[in-house]
Amino acid sequence: MKRPASKTVPQSHVEMTELVLPNDTNPLGNLLGGRLMHWIDIAAATAAARHTHRVCVTASVDELNFLYPIKLGEAVILHASVNRVFNTSLEIGVRVSKQNLLTGETRHTNTAYLTFVALDEAGKPVQTYPVAPRTKDERRRYRDAARRRQHRLQHRKHF
Repeated sequence: MKRPASKTVPQSHVEMTELVLPNDTNPLGNLLGGRLMHWIDIAAATAAARHTHRVCVTASVDELNFLYPIKLGEAVILHASVNRVFNTSLEIGVRVSKQNLLTGETRHTNTAYLTFVALDEAGKPVQTYPVAPRTKDERRRYRDAARRRQHRLQHRKHF
């Protein structure tokens, strides 16, 4: 089978749904931030692996802001997509929403950007397929990913 020159965003898109159970919450009945971060990392890693057909490791996570609490019994819906591929790294965007299963109300709660590195069989970073954005939104996310990467590189250089 011939390897494609690039891949589209939908080819590696991930939708993951989790139900918030008592073990996932703090004493206020809100989803633990660490549990949400775990789910975000899993969704993003799955999108990265689908895109690269490689084991991918988390290199960085940009800031994570909690816009609304997610309550016990609500569903958490995570959408993860490849925004851009660089040399051996790729940026994955994850959009998180909560849904009240009794009313159907859905609300955006978080957006996270994670950088992953694709590894070869020896555990060394390897180049992978570029992403080919097709829609207006995909092209915007592609451009924004370059800006975020520059910020990450400057931040890393500073420290």
